[in-house]
Amino acid sequence: MRFASRWLELRVLAILFGAAMALWVFIEVAESVAEGETHAVDLALLLALRADGSADPLGPRWLEQTARDVTALGSPTVLSLLVLATCVLLLLARRYRSALLVFGATASGGIATRMMKLSFDRPRPEFVPQDIYIATASFPSGHAMGSAVVYLTIAALLARLIPGRRLKLYVLLVAATLSVLVGVSRVYLGVHWPSDVVAGWAAGAFWAIAWWLVAWIVDRRRSMPP
Repeated sequence: MRFASRWLELRVLAILFGAAMALWVFIEVAESVAEGETHAVDLALLLALRADGSADPLGPRWLEQTARDVTALGSPTVLSLLVLATCVLLLLARRYRSALLVFGATASGGIATRMMKLSFDRPRPEFVPQDIYIATASFPSGHAMGSAVVYLTIAALLARLIPGRRLKLYVLLVAATLSVLVGVSRVYLGVHWPSDVVAGWAAGAFWAIAWWLVAWIVDRRRSMPP
C-alpha cells in the first residue's frame, strides 16, 4: 500500500514537472519572439526548406501534397469534428464527466490560442503560398497547439480506460507523433515560423496536462470516503 502511494506521488510529480517545463518553454520562446531574438534562426530554417528562397518548398510535388494532407489533421475543422465525435461517444457511454473534460480542454484551448494570436499579432512568413488561406496571426501556431491539446487530451482519456502500460504508452506516442507531424508540416509549407510551432507545442502540452490534472483531482476527491 505504501509502495502504491509512493508510486502515485512520483507519477504526479513527474506530470507536474512536465507541465512546468512546457510552460517554461512557451514563456521563453514568447519572450524571445517579442524581442525579435528568434527572427534570424526562424528565417534561416525556412530558407533551408525553400527552393531558391521562393515559396515553393524543397522536394517532389507529392511530398508537398503529403504535407498539406498532414497539416489538415491540425485544422480547426478536423479537430472540431474529432472532438464532437469523441464527446458524443462519451455521452452515449454515459461518461459525462469525461465528455465535459474533453470539451472543456479543447474549447478553452481554442479560446486561449485565439487570444494569444491577437495579443502577439505576429505577421506570417513571406513564403506563404498564395493558394493557402490565412485568417489569423502567426504566433503561436494554432495547428500545433490545437493538435497537441486535442490529440493529447483524447490520448490521456484513452490511456485511463485501456489496460496495460504498453498500450497506454502507444496511444500517447501516437498522439504526440501526430502533433509533431502537424507542426513540422506548417514550417515545411512556409505558413509558420519555427518558433510559432515550438510555442504551440509547448502551450498545447501544458494545456492538456493541466486539464488531465484537473480530471485526476476531481476523480480522487470523488473516490475519497466522506
